[in-house]
Amino acid sequence: MAEKTEPAAAAASGLAGEMELEAYRRLFPLAFLERHLRESVRPDARRLSEARPTTVALGAVSSAHGSALVRLGDTAMLASVKLEVMSPPAESSDEGSVVVEFHMPPICSPLVRPGRPADVAPVISKALEDVLTSSGMLNLKELCLISGKASWLAYLDIYCLNADGSLFDAALISAVASFTHLEIPLVSVGDDGKVFTVGGNEGKTKFELVNREKRKLTLGNIPFSLTCALHKDSILADPTSEEESIIETFVTVVIDSSDRIVSIQKLGGAVTSMTAVKECISLAKERRRKLREILTDSVEVMEVDQTE
Repeated sequence: MAEKTEPAAAAASGLAGEMELEAYRRLFPLAFLERHLRESVRPDARRLSEARPTTVALGAVSSAHGSALVRLGDTAMLASVKLEVMSPPAESSDEGSVVVEFHMPPICSPLVRPGRPADVAPVISKALEDVLTSSGMLNLKELCLISGKASWLAYLDIYCLNADGSLFDAALISAVASFTHLEIPLVSVGDDGKVFTVGGNEGKTKFELVNREKRKLTLGNIPFSLTCALHKDSILADPTSEEESIIETFVTVVIDSSDRIVSIQKLGGAVTSMTAVKECISLAKERRRKLREILTDSVEVMEVDQTE
C-alpha cells in the first residue's frame, strides 16, 4: 500500500512545486527573470542571444497577388499584397505606390480590446513603410504600367494573429515574404483607355496585353530586423511578450542583404552604451543571414509544390 502511495505523493509534490513556481513567476516577474539571467538562460530555456524558431509559408491567401504566413515562436503574422491599377501622380509619373497597413484584431492579444485599435498598430505600419522604402528593396518603377497613365498600387495588409513579442520583426519578415511571393498579373487597355486585369488563357488571346507575361518583382536589398531587450548587462534577442512587459529598454536593428544598417531604433530606458548597440548590430547581422536562409528554403518548397 505504501508503495502505491509513494508515486502519488511524488506527483502531488511535483504539482505543488509547479504551482509555487508559477505563482512566483506571476507575483515577482522581474525577480523570476533575473534568477534565470544569472544562469545565462531565459524562462523559455533559450540562450540570451537565441531567437525563437521561425517558419515562413508562402501563398497562404489564394485571393491575394502575394501572401505569406509567418510564425516567430508563438507570434504569428499573415500578410497579403493586393494590386490595383491607379493613375500615378505627376511628380512620379513612372512609378507605382505601396500602402502598408498593420492590423491587430482583438483575437491576437488579451491587451487588445474590441472596437478600440491597438496604439502600437499605426506605429508599426509607419515603421514598416519607412523600412520598405528606405531599404531600396522595392523598385517602384517596376510597378509602372504606362508612364503617366497607369501604375500599380500595392496594398500590403499584415494581420497579427497572435502577439507574443517582437511584433515588428515578425511583421517585416511577413512583408518581405509576401513581396517575394508576389506575381504581377496581366493587364490590357480597353477602348475607353482604362487599364484592367486579364485572367486565364482566353484573356491572353482576346486582349492586347500591356505586359506579356506574369512576372515577379525584382527585389533589391532585402531588410530583416532583430529586436533586443536590454536589462542591466544582459542582451536578450527576440524578446517574448512576457519579457517585453518586464524590461524597459529595447533596440531594434534593421539590416539589409548587404549587411548595411537600414535603421536603428531605441525605445525606453536610460542611455544605452555603444558596446551594447554594437552587440545588437552583430546579433542582427547573424539573424539576417538565418532569415535569408529560411526565406530561400520557403521559396524552394513552393516551387517544388507547383511542379508536382
